[in-house]
Parts: sequence; C-alpha cells; structure tokens
Amino acid sequence: MYQDFKADTLLEEVHKDVDRSAVRSMYFSLLDTEADNGAMEQARDFLRAKLKETQGLDCDLPDDMRMLASWIDANTESVGRQYHEYLEARKAGGARRYFRNKSHALYFLKCVAPTKLVDGAWLYGVLSRWNDARFASLIRIYLEELGEGLPTKNHVVLYRELLASNGCEQWDKLSDQHFVQGAIQLALAHHADEFLPEVIGFNLGYEQLPLHLLITAYELNELGIDPYYFTLHVTVDNADTGHAQKSLQGLMDARPRIGDTADFYRRVKEGYLLNMLGAGTTSVIASFDLEKELIGIFERKSAVGKHLHSDYCRVAGRTVNDWLSDPARIPDFLASLEHAGWIKRNQDPSHSRFWKLIQGDRADMFGVFTAYEQQIIADWIAGDMSAEPAPQAKPRQLTFKAKQRLLDTLGQQTAGRQHRTMARGVIRQHYARDGVDDSGNEFNADLRRLEEQLASLSDKAETMALLTRLMSPASHHTAPGLMATRIFTRLLG
Repeated sequence: MYQDFKADTLLEEVHKDVDRSAVRSMYFSLLDTEADNGAMEQARDFLRAKLKETQGLDCDLPDDMRMLASWIDANTESVGRQYHEYLEARKAGGARRYFRNKSHALYFLKCVAPTKLVDGAWLYGVLSRWNDARFASLIRIYLEELGEGLPTKNHVVLYRELLASNGCEQWDKLSDQHFVQGAIQLALAHHADEFLPEVIGFNLGYEQLPLHLLITAYELNELGIDPYYFTLHVTVDNADTGHAQKSLQGLMDARPRIGDTADFYRRVKEGYLLNMLGAGTTSVIASFDLEKELIGIFERKSAVGKHLHSDYCRVAGRTVNDWLSDPARIPDFLASLEHAGWIKRNQDPSHSRFWKLIQGDRADMFGVFTAYEQQIIADWIAGDMSAEPAPQAKPRQLTFKAKQRLLDTLGQQTAGRQHRTMARGVIRQHYARDGVDDSGNEFNADLRRLEEQLASLSDKAETMALLTRLMSPASHHTAPGLMATRIFTRLLG
C-alpha cells in the first residue's frame, strides 16, 4: 500500500508516450476475461512508457539490497511516529486531516475505485510458477489479497461491497488519470514473465504500510463509513509477519545468484517507482470540490430530467425543464432554488423543501439520486454544519452466509488422482455445509462446470493451470474464481 507514502502524486503526467485518452479503455480491456492480443500489446507499450517516466523520479530505496530490511524498519517506525502525532493532535481537538465531511470521504472511495478493484493484480503473473519455491512468498501474498477464496477476505469483493453500500458504483466514467495506477497493475499482471524485477519492485513498494492508510481508516470510521477494507490492510501489510515482510522475502528469493544482480536491482527500483504514478490517495483527496461535484451531478441528471417536469413547476419564472435544458444554467438554477427558499443553506437539510422532495421512501423524487449523490446534496446544503462530528461506524455486518467460513484443513495431496479427489471434495463441502441441492440449480451452474472440468484433467499441472485462469484479476472475485482460489490454496499446501 505504498501509494502516496512519501508525497502527493501529481494529477498531470510529464510524458505523452501513450495516448492518455486510451488508458481507461485499456484498463477495461485488460479486465475482460477474453482480452485480445491487441490489448496485451497495448499494455506492454503502456508499461514501457510508464517505466520511462520513473527515470525522472527520486528513489528512496537503499543502494544496497542488503539494507532493505533496515529501510522497512525505518519506514515503519516513521509511520508509527507520525500516526501517533496525528492521534495526539486529534485528541487535542484538531480537525480531521483528510475529509471535511462525509461527501469528501465518499468521493475518495469512488475516485480510488479503479485501483482498489484490481487490488493485488500485479502479482497474478507469478501464479504460473506455483511449483518454483523462489516465488512462494509472492504467490502467498496474491492468495491473501484474494482472501484465499473467502469473500469475506477477498479485497476486491470487500471494496465492491463498500462501494455498493454507499451508492458509489458510478466510477467507470472517471478521468483517465484515475485509471493509470490500476492500468499499471493490470499490465504487470499480464506481462510478469517480461517484467519480473519490476513486478517485484512494485510489490515491495505497495506492500509497505503507509501513513495515509491509517488516517483514512480512522476518519472513515468517524464519518460512519465501514473502514474494514482499510483496517484489513493495516494488519496484512505489517512489517513483522505480513506482506511487507513477505515482499522482501520474495525479492531476496528471486534475485539472481549468477546473473547481473546490479541490473536486477535497478529494474526493481524502477518497478518500485511505478507506485508514484497516476492519481493516488492524497492527490484525490486534495482534488475534492463539493460545489463542482454537486453541479456535475445535476448536469448528468439534466439529460433525462429536462423532459420530466410539469410546466406548472417554475423557479424564478422558468420551468424546471427549461432550467435543465442547458447544463450551463445549473449554477444559476441552484442559486434560484436558494433564493426562492427551496434550499436553505447552512442549515439542517431537513429544513429545505428541495431535500424533502428527494429523501425518504415517499418523497416525490425518490430514487432519482443515489446515496452518494444525496450525501453530496446534503453536505452542500448544510455547509458549515456538515463539519459537525458524525456518529461512529456501526460494527461491521457480514453479508455472506456461514458457507464462506474456512474449510476444514485438508492434507496436501499431489500425485495421481488425489488432486482431483481433493478439488472435488472442496466443492462437495461447499454444497454440503449449507445443505444445498445443486441439481438443476442454475445459481450453481458455474461451480458444477468447474467440478466437471477438474474431473476431466489428468494431472496436477493441468489442474493448476485451469485454476490459475479463473484466479485472474477479471474473475477471482466471482463464484468460480473464489472456489478456484480455495482449491488452488489447498493444493499448493
């Protein structure tokens, strides 16, 4: 989780090697389970261009690989000290450092979604080396990013759930800069064989515990937003037994014993610096403009809303349809609503007639605005009032049934028909634990097909290859992907 560990990331890039308008399109192409050769070649060119950009950045990694353990310890100590200072300042009555209100926090969740929804992707390419002990630590990190197949621990599942619970699913139209970091991770995922040192370096940087993660989790909780996704990373990225330590072990295990170690480490550093590119945590937080976000919401709604209002509904002498027919008039429309008393700024939103039209099951405009959009409107109306302390987040409510708990420990089985028997047993347990009758049940069709495919394979290598395909960034969070991860984890031992 290194993103923004040292400094804010600039939202403007310095090189134009790759058409930036294509980044978002490439991102979604790489998330397609059937990504074509053109997308893969584009990703390779994109990655090369981004690596060129790192050449102008300062790198704080030590010159000697043997000093990396001390570097990790020093960073951990520094983050701990800074976080302690932050907590002391808050206890003394200091304001939140990141989020002015809940809208600000939800804006952040939405804007970093392209990165969070490919969490761990950069390590996907090492799965094919499952029988090579040098990559055991890196593979273990990837499996843990995937929650070892448990939805309650799979990072992408958790973030999707977080977005949905806060009405922040509409992130796919964000600017290309918001997709740069996710695109880098997906490009690394699909080209690990060619960029292995860069993958290892990127992983080393990303898995260090950053200050912004700790502060984000603290302030989200203050604002009543479940911080579990972020607190989970605090624990798994720890420098003692967590991903920070595993990332270092993965680097040391994979370093060349006979080849050019200096060149390997140079490439590791370049991969490490890839973390600095694109829109990151603190730059996204700094870019929030409440009124601009509000106007953008009304502009998007105007495309449909300009046809739906009755002519008798007038504001400042104009019909609402007339106001909405020209997006450029939205600021004036909002000002007119305020002048006419429909909106009472710097007061509780419930005092505004406009708010009563959109909030509540019986509101005339129920369903027009998402939870995220309603929060933006509420905080804009409330103004200074929105800075008041929010209630603490409720204890996390898990939304998955007991079938998602860890399976009983299974013995490692590696030869002959044993891998097939074990894999089928995992799926059978999935059904049996919930008393599921899967015959003719289309909800379980994918899992039945997976079971059939596994039964048809002749050896463990074929089994692992099939499972690996289902554990890609595009599908590991789906039902068959989660099951494949659980089977892969058990077969790996």
